[in-house]
Amino acid sequence: MLIHPQFDPVALQLGPVAIHWYGLMYLAAFAQFILLGRWCIANRAWSGWTPKMLDDVLFYGVLGVILGGRLGYVLFYKPMEYLASPLDILKVWEGGMSFHGGFLGVIIAMALFAYTRKLRWLSVTDFIAPLVPLGLAAGRLGNFINGELWGRATDLPWGMVFPQAGDGIARHPSQLYQFAGEGLLLFVLLWWFARKPRPVGAISGVFLIGYGAFRFLAEFTREPDSYLGLLGLGLSMGQWLSAPMIIAGVLMLRWAQRQPASGQT
Repeated sequence: MLIHPQFDPVALQLGPVAIHWYGLMYLAAFAQFILLGRWCIANRAWSGWTPKMLDDVLFYGVLGVILGGRLGYVLFYKPMEYLASPLDILKVWEGGMSFHGGFLGVIIAMALFAYTRKLRWLSVTDFIAPLVPLGLAAGRLGNFINGELWGRATDLPWGMVFPQAGDGIARHPSQLYQFAGEGLLLFVLLWWFARKPRPVGAISGVFLIGYGAFRFLAEFTREPDSYLGLLGLGLSMGQWLSAPMIIAGVLMLRWAQRQPASGQT
């Protein structure tokens, strides 16, 4: 049985300013987005993207992640609590971000970016999809460092006690499962699939299927949120939010397969 290392959540203290590991994970996510995006621009000229477009889309994406992630957490997980204290919505430093909310925020942000640049929306999402998984991996690593979002009880040799849980039970290190699945494996899958021009919407469809499936499976090992528990059919909120992603991805991929192959914006 392993015990969580209990990392100090503060990576660096500069006088009164505390730099947290989780914040550094966000910076790492944005940095790898730029680096991978510039590589794609240099090596996949058929994408039609420029460095200026990449910088602009990151700005839109950051807004979508932060605003969507926070509002998604409020609406999906604790609507009544925040309805009672609306100003607490602004206290992002206390934690509380939802991937699915951030995902919807990014979708809206990409639609706005595409509209202002007169681009096809799905061409935009096709370009950015392979750049996202390593950022998700960084976020899950941040969850593990913080000792949060731990897994369900297990007797497997790598079961880990998370002191924050307060019960001394060995649990799945589900943050690391998600790091590997929706982070590393999804990155490899998308990077391979996007290595050549694909029909518009195909890469986005594979992202939806891949993330939805990896997240759905990982949720079987993740402890449900205490204030929600398991919902209908014994599934967690994360699974109920991931299932529509899988369905939408399958439909999008089938639609894309009837379109001509093109990497142009």
